[in-house]
Amino acid sequence: MASESISKTIGVVVAICFVAAIFVSSAAVGLKPIQEENKKIDLLKNILIAGDLYKSEETNVSETYNSKIQPEIINLENGEVVPESNFDDVLNIENFDIKNVAKSPEHGKAINPEKDIAKIVRMPKEMAIYQVKDGESVEKYILPIYGKGLWSTLYGFIALDKDLHTIKGFTFYEHGETPGLGGEVDNPKWKSQWIGKQAYDEDWNLKIEVIKGQVDQTSEKAKYQVDGLSGSTLTTRGVSNLVRFWLSEEGYKPFITKLREEGNSEKI
Repeated sequence: MASESISKTIGVVVAICFVAAIFVSSAAVGLKPIQEENKKIDLLKNILIAGDLYKSEETNVSETYNSKIQPEIINLENGEVVPESNFDDVLNIENFDIKNVAKSPEHGKAINPEKDIAKIVRMPKEMAIYQVKDGESVEKYILPIYGKGLWSTLYGFIALDKDLHTIKGFTFYEHGETPGLGGEVDNPKWKSQWIGKQAYDEDWNLKIEVIKGQVDQTSEKAKYQVDGLSGSTLTTRGVSNLVRFWLSEEGYKPFITKLREEGNSEKI
């Protein structure tokens, strides 16, 4: 009798586990499209934040994005816009994913370790960029950036004014840094320090950096510097390095140079 009772108990447990597994699997499959859509909306929201277009929770993200943002995919090596005829399942505006593009044999590439100050190992050959439009005029360029912090890879955006020098927005949308320390990259007060800083000097030498400690506002270098994150030296260094990587010749500098040569930038 005892053996029969144990067998029935085990049978009931197995049956419950089986039903629960089916329920969880079905829920995961059913919720995946919703999760993917929410992820996409969050990405668009952060693009708008970087472009100072997200004003409150009342902002209609999709509507604002579609009316104000013109996305393009550029070849990072020469700064040229990639035509839609070259798009495929991995490389396209609608579903552009930095991680997938970077690891793609066709669209990603390994980085020379000596130049990989962002510590990302691989990067896309082509990158989506986002132009903030006012009628036919481009007011800002929103550029994806990413690189290693202390504990994680940080993914975000930096926005440059149409003069291609002045930083107009800065945000991260994904990272795993320590709350209260490296996690202060999410602090609006710290992010606001980037606004108005100069990425390059008048000769187009890359100057922007995050320093250890606080910026001396009386220094001539102040316009190129951002306060470090208190108690988080390695995250500070990582953010500085990833920004400098993406604004260098390894990143968007060929695109910026091309815009300059076409007369798209204004004098500082």
